Amino acid sequence: MKPSLILTAAALTIASALAASAHCAAHSQQTMSCAAGTVWDEQSTTCVPETTG
Repeated sequence: MKPSLILTAAALTIASALAASAHCAAHSQQTMSCAAGTVWDEQSTTCVPETTG
């Protein structure tokens, strides 16, 4: 194999791996919506009844 072909294949492999890992990181930025009357609680990571007052 020619060195340029090997380098090109390696660059494409690394680029696709980086793109895949960047896509996976986006999962942590997913939004959560709760039912009416509830709010998101960061500590329990669930929807809890909204308290007023």
